[in-house]
Amino acid sequence: MLVGLGLGPGNPELLTLRAVRLLKEADVVFVPGRIAADLVAPYREAVLLTFPMTEDEGRIRTCLEENAEKIAPVALSGLAVFGILGDPNFFSTFSRLCAVIAEKHPGIGFRTEPGISSITAFAAAAGVSVNSGFSVSDGTDAGSRVVLKVRRPQEMAAGLRAEGYRDFVLVERMYFPDMKIYRNEDLPAESDYMSVMYARK
Repeated sequence: MLVGLGLGPGNPELLTLRAVRLLKEADVVFVPGRIAADLVAPYREAVLLTFPMTEDEGRIRTCLEENAEKIAPVALSGLAVFGILGDPNFFSTFSRLCAVIAEKHPGIGFRTEPGISSITAFAAAAGVSVNSGFSVSDGTDAGSRVVLKVRRPQEMAAGLRAEGYRDFVLVERMYFPDMKIYRNEDLPAESDYMSVMYARK
């Protein structure tokens, strides 16, 4: 098993309790840089991997393949943790790494554990209170949308389909004991106030 673990925005006091537990439980912890290694250091030694900051896709692919072969033996036989700044599901290297590993090692399972993302950390650091809809982008066109407090998922999805969105995931009461996840045609007519919908074109 390979777990993508969010380490937060860089302050060691912003690691989650779950992150600390997984760092201690892992057979091997891998990190993509010195900042991540320093965050992990109080709990265990990490294997430092190199991921170049470049737009050269050939070089990126080569590094992903090399790093995949370092991680795969651990993930095949035990628990490998890949600690990454921020959150592993938001603009991170983790998803690309998983795709490369899956090509040669389809038996390896993947999952992610959230970290405090730069989006929410920014609001706290800047003293900004976000109380209305907003968009986040890396400069490219938005191909997805996240909607909070979705009380009528089917109705919301119908409206988003008219805007070109086709793929939907609803998480109700996330990380509570009664958490439920719905996808596409399984969306309920009504859901709890604590619900988040993800829509993708």
